[in-house]
Amino acid sequence: MAPFVTSEWEARAAEYDAGLSGSRRLMEWEVGLIDHPPDRLRAFAAAQPHDAGFAALVRRAGAARIPIEVVSDGFGFFIPAALAALGVGDVAVVSARTTFDGGTPRIDFPNGHPRCFVCGTCKRNRVLAHKAAGRAVVFVGDGESDRYAAGYSDVVFAKRALVTLSIENGWPYRAWSEFADIDAWLADLVDRWRVDPAAAPAPLARRFFCGPEVWGEGRWDPPGPAGRPDATTGSEGVVPG
Repeated sequence: MAPFVTSEWEARAAEYDAGLSGSRRLMEWEVGLIDHPPDRLRAFAAAQPHDAGFAALVRRAGAARIPIEVVSDGFGFFIPAALAALGVGDVAVVSARTTFDGGTPRIDFPNGHPRCFVCGTCKRNRVLAHKAAGRAVVFVGDGESDRYAAGYSDVVFAKRALVTLSIENGWPYRAWSEFADIDAWLADLVDRWRVDPAAAPAPLARRFFCGPEVWGEGRWDPPGPAGRPDATTGSEGVVPG
């Protein structure tokens, strides 16, 4: 966003990073700031470097019949093109829907929570959906928007801001710097699982610490510094779905 909007954006984004405001409200405001041609936005996104190791991880997961998806609490429009450039264009993408009808940007949130509007895309519910299907969830993240998913996941790979959030909340995590780290971990796990199926992580019940279960319905901003289970009085276990 920074190259395309005024400096006012930085202050609003900092509020979100601190857990004081919701991403859905922020993105609806941000869309109104964009007055550049869509092709310029797409070209800028396409020029960003990507970790080629992601493709190897996708192929290894696919060979082991492990579902993998990209879940983004962002604008979303540039993700399919980035995946195609890496040769993994068939990976599922869960994000907001940004369109440019007539050159004017519009954002919708088909993957938001129906009763909680803090996030544009509810990463938490994606974790819970996989757990409801009996899967252990391995979550890979690096940013503030991962706070509402990491705390419900069974294995967390974290870097940058997600490391800080994990430490603050006492969430176990594994450090990573590039996707090759996770690919190596998965290769070892699959080898061990073939010898002993009990080597695979098991889905664990987690206490609710965000969403309507603890905040009430219809909230647009978190009730304080977000992602801190010890600051809420939620259910002792997660009811997936």
